[in-house]
Amino acid sequence: MASMNIRSGDTVEVIVGGVDSCGKRGKVIVVNPKTHKVVVEGLNLVTKHRKPRSAQEQGGKFEQPRPIDVSNVALVCPKCGQTTRVNHVLGDNGKYLRSCHKCGAVIDARAEKKQTRAAKTKAASKKSQKTQSDEQ
Repeated sequence: MASMNIRSGDTVEVIVGGVDSCGKRGKVIVVNPKTHKVVVEGLNLVTKHRKPRSAQEQGGKFEQPRPIDVSNVALVCPKCGQTTRVNHVLGDNGKYLRSCHKCGAVIDARAEKKQTRAAKTKAASKKSQKTQSDEQ
């Protein structure tokens, strides 16, 4: 089974559905690659009626998000703000990163942060080695 291009924390837009949900955007909470479904915050809400099971528990109507098939949502690029397909670009560390098909911006914020942290630690270690060699 192919891997999914949408991950938790991404912003997506619903591209298929009724008038109430089509075109709305939200943040992905849960991704299930086995069933190819995603749960989007604030979209595809279902009302559940809950009966109180004890004196401390409160009953009533509760809205909760239901899963949407991944083919019914499109990824929104954080840089250009448009719905886009995903390209895979080889990064500096030899791993593939997700990028926007329209503007070419890297979508993997976590991977960028890891790369910048690694670069900062390398720079800091070089500075510390320089200061140690200067002291000697």
